[in-house]
Order: sequence, then structure tokens, then C-alpha cells
Amino acid sequence: MEPSPLIYMDNAATSYPKPADCLNRALLRYLKLGASPGRGGYDLAQEAEEAVSEIRNRLRHFFGAAPDWPLCFAANATDALNTLIQGMTEPGDHVVSTRLEHNSVLRPLNHLRENGRITFDLARFDTDGFVDPSEIRALIQSKTRLVILNHASNVLGTVQPVAAIGRICRDAGISLVIDVSQSAGVIPVAMKDWGVSALAFTGHKSLMGPSGIGGLVIRPDIAIRPIRFGGTGIDSANPFHTKEFPYRLEAGTLNLLGILGLGESLSFLEEQEAGGFRALEMALTRQLIDGFSEIDGVTLYAARSLENHIPLLSCNVNGIAASDAAAVLDGDFNIAVRAGLHCAPLVHESLGTASGGAIRFSLGVFNQLSDIEAAVHAMSIIAGSA
Repeated sequence: MEPSPLIYMDNAATSYPKPADCLNRALLRYLKLGASPGRGGYDLAQEAEEAVSEIRNRLRHFFGAAPDWPLCFAANATDALNTLIQGMTEPGDHVVSTRLEHNSVLRPLNHLRENGRITFDLARFDTDGFVDPSEIRALIQSKTRLVILNHASNVLGTVQPVAAIGRICRDAGISLVIDVSQSAGVIPVAMKDWGVSALAFTGHKSLMGPSGIGGLVIRPDIAIRPIRFGGTGIDSANPFHTKEFPYRLEAGTLNLLGILGLGESLSFLEEQEAGGFRALEMALTRQLIDGFSEIDGVTLYAARSLENHIPLLSCNVNGIAASDAAAVLDGDFNIAVRAGLHCAPLVHESLGTASGGAIRFSLGVFNQLSDIEAAVHAMSIIAGSA
């Protein structure tokens, strides 16, 4: 008997499958351009640099930044967030964040606090999964240097009120940093309009790009130190790392293949948006929630409304560990989901699921109604066996 096709519902970890045409075009372009961008005066190196610059400009526009805002590439959002958190804070600073954060924010903050460099406070979220901007305001102190939060939760799927928080930060003269790992490619991002000082992104999730490429965008007036030092292709006689952007935050040779892949995936997203594929994802998420809601013994988290939400749902089957339920989904039904703490332990602590986490279903461009029906059927069988 032929195994059933994989039903992939772990797009919050990384989107799958990737649009093959995009990666094939990127590879062909890479094979043609493969010299190091900005590392030579000959035509091929210059052409590679021009290709990278063009993708920088497209990403600036994509994130709603001004044309002169530095966009620096990184390995992923975690890499970019470390650069922002460590590069924007000084000894004695205070930081405000939230209990919704991923470890890519929490761990840098904890390490800096452990080393005596900063202090920080975390805003709570309500039962629907949202942070109240007034709580952010209440946590701001005279020494607060920045506020940092994720735009969309990787556990609950809730989209935070960034524009309202941006107004609070602007009035207080504090930088606002957002992590758009889950939202980029799903919902529009408007840095300039929202008063965002800097953001971190990754290419391998809903931007549909390859792994190993991400970056950050910052306002040009933001003070930020490099946290890595090395070759940049410019100012080579200087014994210290250059202060010129984007090279200030890009030590070493760029991931040209990843950047080209990300550029091609942006084109794919533009083409798909015309077909309203994100609206379809949310419609499928609604059907998933409705289906699970009718199963006795399934508990849903922050799923009462899909307003200000991405296509993601976390839940548990009463009496069955999340990891066991996910293993059955995989082994018996060929449905790939993510179970556990999702690298966001404080979310689960607040939900009361810290011991085993939850099962996360996250939809993507290539999911369809039959996937939803299969997931609801599988969960009803698992819940019936509890």
C-alpha cells in the first residue's frame, strides 16, 4: 500500500514545500554571478553587488521602510535579533519586552542581565493572546533604552498592536524593535508608519525563501554597534571595523545564493498575492478551528477570534501529551505538526502548558481543504482514544 502524501502543517517553523521555480532561478543566477559581491572591481563582482543592492531595495519597500534606511543581511532572525539587542543597548539600560517572546529575544536579554549589562521587564498578554499597549507604557522607566516584541506570536498566532505601541515609544523617545519572523509574508509590515525603529526578519518561513538568510532594517539615526568584526571589502587599511552601513553589520562574505533565493521568493509572493492566497489560508484556519471546536477533549488556545491573527493554531488533547499526539499524527496520519514549547517557554507558562507544551498547526500557501479535513478527522480519533 502506498503511503499517503505528507500533509505539512509546520509552516511556522519553516515553509514547505518551497516554490521550486524560485530556487531553480536563484541557483541559475548564482551559478552565473557566483563572485563575491563588493569584493572586486571586475564586472562580475560588480554585477553581483548590483543584484544584492536591488534585493535590499525591494526588501526595504516590502517592510515599509524609507529608501535610505540601512538593510543588513544576517543568517536568520535570531542572528539579526542578537545584533539589534546587543548592539543597541549600553550598560545600565533597561529593556521592555513581553511574555510572548521567542527565545531568540529572551535568551539574549537573560544573558545580558546575567552579565550585569541590562535589566528588563516583560509585559503580560491577555487570555486572547494580546499585549495591552498601556502595560508597555507602564513598564517604561527613565533608563529604558528600547522596547522589543514579536509582531505575531509563534505559539498563539496573535498579531500585536505595533502601531499603538509605536506611538507610545515615539512619545517616550524610545526605540521600538519588532521581530517579524512569523508575520513577514503573511500580513503587511509598515515600519515607517508604525514608528518602528528596527526590525528583524528571516527568509525561510512565510517569505518562502531558503534557510540561512535573514536580516534587519533600521532607521539611519539609530545608534548600533557591530557585535562581529572582520572583512567588509571596504576601508581595509582601518584596523577597526567600518562604521559605514550596511557593512557595519555585515562582517564577512554575504550568502549570495540565499539572498538571490529570497529575491525570487519575493516575486513569488507578489504573484500569489494577486490570487488572494493569504485570505484562503485564514479561511482554512477558520475551518480548522471550527472542526477542532466540535471535538470533545480538544482544548484550543487564543482561538476565539481570527481578527489580528496569522494562520496558526495551538491546542492540546486532554489526557494525551502533546508530543504523543504529534507522534500519532505523524506516524498514523502522515500529518507534520510541531509539539512542545516552541522555543517560547513563557507563553506556555502563562497558558499552564509548561510541562509538555502544545500541538501547533501552522498553515501555508500550499495547504488545501482536504488537509483540514484530514487533520480534524485525525484529531477526533486521537481524542476518542484518550
